[in-house]
Amino acid sequence: MSSVIDAAVDAIAEKLGGTFDGSAKFVIRGEGAVIVDGAGVRAATEEDEADVTMTADAGTFQDILAGDLNPTAAFMSGKLKLDGDMGTAMKLGSALS
Repeated sequence: MSSVIDAAVDAIAEKLGGTFDGSAKFVIRGEGAVIVDGAGVRAATEEDEADVTMTADAGTFQDILAGDLNPTAAFMSGKLKLDGDMGTAMKLGSALS
C-alpha cells in the first residue's frame, strides 16, 4: 500500500470521527483507493463497491483533506470526478470540509 493511501485513510478517519452513513470510494490515480462505509475507513480493493466513487490525482485529494480545496470547487473545476450518488458525495464533502 502506498504512503499516500495510508495518509488518506488516517486523514479521512480523523475528519469523520466515526462511521459514515453510506459508502464512498476515493480513487487516487496512480496510488490506489480508499473506501468509507459503515465499517470505517480503509484501503479499498477493486472488488469494493460504493454508493459514489470519487476520482482525482493525489495532489487534489491532499488539498481537499488539508482543507486547501473545497470538494465542490474541485468537482466544478473538473479536478474531481464523481460516479454514483451525488447526495452521498455532498454529505461526505460537508464532513471533510
